[in-house]
Amino acid sequence: MPKIPVMQAVVEVLRSEGVDTVFGCPGAAILPLYKAMEQDGSIEHLIVRHEEGATHMADGWSRTTGNVGVAIGTSGPAGTNMITGLYTAQADSVPILCITGQAAVSKLHQEAFQAVDIVSIAAPVTKWAVQVREAAQMPWIFREAFRIARSGRPGPVLIDLPIDVQKQEIEWDSTIDEPLPVQRSAPSDARVERALEMLLAAERPLLLAGGGVILGEASAELLELAEFLQVPVQATLMGKGALDEDHPLYAGMTGIQTSQRYGNASFLESDLVLALGARFGDRHTGDLATYRGDRKFIHVDVEPTQIGKVFGPDLGIVADTRLFLKALLDKAKRHGPRDGGAWVERCQELKRTLLRREDFDTVPVKAPRVFKEINEFYGPDTYFVTAIGLYQIWSGQHQKAHRPRHYQVCGQAGPLGWEIPAAIGVKKARPDAEVVGVVGDYSFQFLVEELAVGAQYDVPFVLIMLNNEYLGLIRMAEDHGGYDMKYEVDIHYDTTGSDNVKIMEAYGCSGVRVADPGEIRGSLEWARKEADRTRRPVLVEIMVEREGNTANGTSIAAMREFEPLP
Repeated sequence: MPKIPVMQAVVEVLRSEGVDTVFGCPGAAILPLYKAMEQDGSIEHLIVRHEEGATHMADGWSRTTGNVGVAIGTSGPAGTNMITGLYTAQADSVPILCITGQAAVSKLHQEAFQAVDIVSIAAPVTKWAVQVREAAQMPWIFREAFRIARSGRPGPVLIDLPIDVQKQEIEWDSTIDEPLPVQRSAPSDARVERALEMLLAAERPLLLAGGGVILGEASAELLELAEFLQVPVQATLMGKGALDEDHPLYAGMTGIQTSQRYGNASFLESDLVLALGARFGDRHTGDLATYRGDRKFIHVDVEPTQIGKVFGPDLGIVADTRLFLKALLDKAKRHGPRDGGAWVERCQELKRTLLRREDFDTVPVKAPRVFKEINEFYGPDTYFVTAIGLYQIWSGQHQKAHRPRHYQVCGQAGPLGWEIPAAIGVKKARPDAEVVGVVGDYSFQFLVEELAVGAQYDVPFVLIMLNNEYLGLIRMAEDHGGYDMKYEVDIHYDTTGSDNVKIMEAYGCSGVRVADPGEIRGSLEWARKEADRTRRPVLVEIMVEREGNTANGTSIAAMREFEPLP
């Protein structure tokens, strides 16, 4: 075999794994990899302004493509800056690979400059964290990293590369190399049969699409099964977009925050829930006694340890969601259609009648009006990203999703600042798509420096900011959560606090501030044209009422509504 620089072999592995774009920040301890990328020239690299931004860009790229996103950093603080992104990816089952440089092996025990045990630090928030000390292992470890990231419940991996190992040569022939196979878990036939029996015996069943339906590319099978058996479908926050929300069988979202009134109502009337790739997060279930009630649960998940983690289901099935739905549909077709007419009609009635109002025309703007405008203006192929805060909860309650992978939210970890870098990752994955970030005024400034990446590399997208000049979610928790205070959550100063339009302009981007609901539509139209004209990020900042609240509660049967209902 030919002898080549080991980092050339790594670049060849990355390319063959389907990686065409990486996000990172060069440093002395990772320069051999950068030299190999420069010489190869087939992988685009975007220079980030903070390594956390690189991880969230890789995250957005991965959520959009379904492939493994890659972030690169040097030694020391580069790796520690990546921990939030690794945690976010682990929490939401997103396959990303973080590559870090490291001091020479002989210096690791001597407290050398920027030498930190990043493998131990990253271990709790990765599926696999490893340091490569033998150059001959390098391509094989990278192959295994991609296999682990994609296998079972997907997730992040980290590979740490000492500088001296990076400089070596190995025998490697990429012409006879290929990715390692990824096995998909097929369901037990007997358990699929039992699931069908329970589904057919139920009078008011629901299919609950979790993030595993989207990660498992199972949306088409979900739709076919739901239509064949006439079973209404709900989605968790991570499953939003698994079924078009305008579909007659879509029955909303259940939860104590991101939910619809009709979603909670139909769930409470159900007698069986078939949960697909859902983890029963606490903001979905609320009070468990109410959530479980007298209904039966079937829990399908690719990760065995997820089953029974929150509560014991009546039937647990370890399987890839797509393979399970195919097997269930095959058995259902042999059995014949199911008459779900009365229950489907009931769910449709609830969907027509148990709504929340959105047609406010008051000043300052009420947040639901923003999402009414978003739903009416943007088409079903638009990609949306949003992070954590009142704006994200309003988005979950009011914003419609129509396609899998088109509505992306950092669900469990909820890192502020995720939207800007994630939007860059999405846009690099889908250059011809319209990409929109829904952001709060506080989250906006956490990783605002990544706007420079969008400007430098001509990555256009639109940011829609709901600015209440508050840490709104925490203000609501303090004010209405039993604390009776509004302590250190007000970020208002001068007239309107930070001038976010000027911040955009400082990065070579553009923006506009909106104070009247009648101006929202025109501003969205302007932003679309401006992003296309400048090929850079554009902000539409909407000043919303300062102390607006989202519907919430501790039980799905006892939600508190703050706004007048239709």
